Amino acid sequence: MTQSIPLVKRVEDIPFEPVPQAKSTHIKWIFSPKDNVPNFSMRLFRVEAGGHIPEHSHPWEHEIFVLKGKGRIRIGTQTFEIAEGDAIYVPPDIPHEYDAYEEVLFLCMIPNEGVPPERR
Repeated sequence: MTQSIPLVKRVEDIPFEPVPQAKSTHIKWIFSPKDNVPNFSMRLFRVEAGGHIPEHSHPWEHEIFVLKGKGRIRIGTQTFEIAEGDAIYVPPDIPHEYDAYEEVLFLCMIPNEGVPPERR
């Protein structure tokens, strides 16, 4: 891997892209292996009011920080109401899904092992 260097990005300049398997959901890849970050990737999600990210699971954990809005996340058999200022830990291999009551913006960190090949 190439030596990492400090990076600063203007997030407003990164376009949102639709998340194909989700309803009314978009993603900005802020940092990924394409930026030579060695361990973690940062994404910004926008889930419109009534939007939904369907149940899925994967072998890596992720951490979420809610920047705006209200919604719900189901992790395994537990359901949590979420709102601006909440921090969420999703363990590996646990099914989870999201619903937005109003527009929700959240940051999501994942280890680079979870980044799809087109983002490497």
